[in-house]
Amino acid sequence: MKNPEEQEARKEARIMDILENDKGSSFAARFDPVKGGGARRLTMIRESFIREMTRLAITHNAINLSQGFPDFDPPREAIEAAHRALESGGNQYTITWGTPALRQAIAAKMQKWYGLSFDPDQHVTVTCGVTEAILATLMGIINTGDEVIVIEPYHEGYLPAIVFAGGVPRFVPLEAPAYTLDLDLLRDAFNDRTRAILINTPHNPTGHIFTMEELEGIAELCREFNVVAVTDEIYEHIIYDGQPHVPIATIPGMEERTVTISGLGKTFAMTGWRLGYACALNPLSTILRTVHDFMTICAPAPLQAACAAVLALPDEYYTGLRRDYTLRRDKMISILQRAGFSAHSPEGAFYAMADFSAWDFDGDDYSFARWLPANLGVAVVPGSCFYGTKGMGKKTVRFAFAKKMETLEAAEARLCS
Repeated sequence: MKNPEEQEARKEARIMDILENDKGSSFAARFDPVKGGGARRLTMIRESFIREMTRLAITHNAINLSQGFPDFDPPREAIEAAHRALESGGNQYTITWGTPALRQAIAAKMQKWYGLSFDPDQHVTVTCGVTEAILATLMGIINTGDEVIVIEPYHEGYLPAIVFAGGVPRFVPLEAPAYTLDLDLLRDAFNDRTRAILINTPHNPTGHIFTMEELEGIAELCREFNVVAVTDEIYEHIIYDGQPHVPIATIPGMEERTVTISGLGKTFAMTGWRLGYACALNPLSTILRTVHDFMTICAPAPLQAACAAVLALPDEYYTGLRRDYTLRRDKMISILQRAGFSAHSPEGAFYAMADFSAWDFDGDDYSFARWLPANLGVAVVPGSCFYGTKGMGKKTVRFAFAKKMETLEAAEARLCS
């Protein structure tokens, strides 16, 4: 009879042999992403450039105008409501699709602002940010090989969501410098394989607000090709110059084929809370709820109570929000022009795409975005990371201006010195 210690040693040796030998490759090589290891789907995406730029900002003690988060706190009402929830036992799982109070508040908001009627018990789902809402929706409606139309430039999280869902992106560009949508190009992208279109308005990174003509053109194609509209409306309340925000779900024939997605993070300066939501009629609501249930179970419980409280804030809050962001936008555009950039003034959201062609810089947007924090102490995002089409955005960078005025003034001193 073999010695037990010898048996255990042989067992461990066999395990190590399996781990270290896979078709002649070592275990490390098999899963090395640089060598094409890991899941094949990862070959289509890479680590976030936005988060990389934030790390560079920290490394160089630079002013972070790369990642889109405010450097000021949420309304006091939100913080106090969160404290109350934390101290009163609201720390366990909630109902999967969100607390009743928050779902009711979201449904009331959609009715008040846009005239859209959603049953909070059936049609409203609270998620861990807009990112999860988009991913859960796509994973619920996309089959392998289905095409998803993406209007570029686009938030860098869209492509991974499509890839993880097994879809194929089909890119349609906005036309700079005003970043308008050519409806003829959009029509050319639709076909029998098109399953969904991602619509982000107000738009990140350009600040474009889609016009009624553009929205109606998209709606016409969605109806014609029987396509789902998946919207990202996170910047719905950060709009300028009296521009209206119009959800595409309000267009006749679109409510039943639209998943309207938004969140609280940008409107109320609480991006780290990760509270988003999706509003959709059945069967789309049932589909995304099924995925959400097994993806995250529920969004943070005590923070949901706080978000229900801020949604009850008076209209004056939104008036002040637009006023303050208008001042920030105008300051950012003034800084960029003074520093030698060419920049289109955004209609919404809190980003500006800036062309650095006039700078005496021999390199592309990635080189420029890495040079800027190291040499001038301001971090930005390379413009081409928002494109799926190679070669586009190579002379642009994105600035985020959701900052205190003194932060923008400090960035001005560094960029214009």
